[in-house]
Amino acid sequence: MLSKHQDDIRHQMVAISMDDLVPEDHLVRKVDAVIDFDFIYSLVE
Repeated sequence: MLSKHQDDIRHQMVAISMDDLVPEDHLVRKVDAVIDFDFIYSLVE
C-alpha cells in the first residue's frame, strides 16, 4: 500500500561500491596506481 509515510524505509538495503565513492581524479587513485600496498596484508595477519 502506498502512503505518505514509509515506516520501513530504515530497513532498505543499498549496495554501494567503494570505487563509486572516489572520484576518478582523486589523489587516492593516483597513489594507488604507483604504490603496491600488498605488503600490508602479511603485516596485519
